[in-house]
Amino acid sequence: MTTASTPASTPPKKGGLADIRKVFGGGQSSLRQFGILGSLIVIIVIFQIWTDGLTLSPTNLINVVNQYSYILILAIGMVMVIIMGHIDLSVGSVAAFTGIIVAKSMAEWNFPWPLAIVLGVAVGAAIGAWQGFWVAFVGVPAFIVTLAGMLIFRGGNQLIGQSTTTPVPQEFGVIGAGYLPELALPLPFNVLTMLLGVVGAGWIVWNEFHLRRTQKKLGSEMAPVWVSVVKVVVLAGVILWAAWLFATGRPGTSFPISGIILVVLVIVYSFITNNTIFGRHIYAVGGNRLAATLSGVKDRRVDFFVMMNMSVLAALAGMIFVARSTASGPQDGNGWELDAIAAVFIGGAAVSGGIGTVIGSIVGGLVMAFLNNGLQLIGAGADVVQIIKGLVLLLAVAVDVWSKRQGGPSIFGIWSNRRKAKLESEGPVEPPAVAPTVASNESSQPSDIRPR
Repeated sequence: MTTASTPASTPPKKGGLADIRKVFGGGQSSLRQFGILGSLIVIIVIFQIWTDGLTLSPTNLINVVNQYSYILILAIGMVMVIIMGHIDLSVGSVAAFTGIIVAKSMAEWNFPWPLAIVLGVAVGAAIGAWQGFWVAFVGVPAFIVTLAGMLIFRGGNQLIGQSTTTPVPQEFGVIGAGYLPELALPLPFNVLTMLLGVVGAGWIVWNEFHLRRTQKKLGSEMAPVWVSVVKVVVLAGVILWAAWLFATGRPGTSFPISGIILVVLVIVYSFITNNTIFGRHIYAVGGNRLAATLSGVKDRRVDFFVMMNMSVLAALAGMIFVARSTASGPQDGNGWELDAIAAVFIGGAAVSGGIGTVIGSIVGGLVMAFLNNGLQLIGAGADVVQIIKGLVLLLAVAVDVWSKRQGGPSIFGIWSNRRKAKLESEGPVEPPAVAPTVASNESSQPSDIRPR
């Protein structure tokens, strides 16, 4: 029997568009993230045609990774800061400050380069602890703390370096300009790069198999077999193709070491944000701080470690840039915070906090990277590049605001309402232990770990 307050239970739709959507993640990815990924593909295709194939040439792809890896590393930390509802304006200055200290330690203090890297990470952690203290335990807004940090550490860079460049030894350059080494094999490609691609493709296959086995064991709804096959073939094919392009570049080059560092960080931080208690606390505090605190989450501790983590990643990004540039200078890091923030918002993070993913931020950063790169390849001036980047950022944030308008003709709102109706039709939902406040976000978890 059904009543006005209890809608009839209807089975979820299967087949057709619903199954096609599962190829790209189904319920694990929002429509906005589909749009960002689609935008990246469109940008690459347009510039590939416009530049007569230069965009996807091995040399250009290697340059893109070398030139933008440090911005993507910043985006990994920035997405966690923005999920918490904060902003960090100091990352460029922290990177520059760390860079000059590391350069000085090797050039004047005779530190070996591995010890200089450890020093740089320690400096980043100390700066992050300083800023995290003011944010978490004093209660000064992160915007003000990091604005002050931007001025302090920019001045510190110029004071220590006396507004001049400081060279670094050639061995240090491996983390910013090095490549996977060649093996003594008579093959027309870099073996280690192709092995990396094979490992990545193998992980895609194993992950899909493991997912289906887990869903079967738990009795969860499973996508059709053809969906899994198509998804595995497409993703593994893209990884192997990209590996081939990196492996067949000009002699002496292959997949950059900075790209290896980036891939490792993406894997580690994706695991942290999606599969650990600390990661879930980040989303909980960002989505509704009061509810999270009343549920036992130590929000000040989460604030502190998120801010400290951001500065550590900024220090790492600064060292990679200095290694690639072979010197630390007074203009290092200028505008990096804006590029990192833009990558996060373009990648699907919510302005109000609580929503965002590491993978989405990387995709958003790649959108900016290939947009920059493509415009440079066609000879666009720096002024045009800045204008287009600003318009892209404005459009990305406008879509986020538009999708949350109540009663507006947003396709995102329509999709959200349909999803809500589907969940209601599957049965009653237990009320939360703590009622959310009016200012809470639509979710305190990313779309790929929300309960179905």
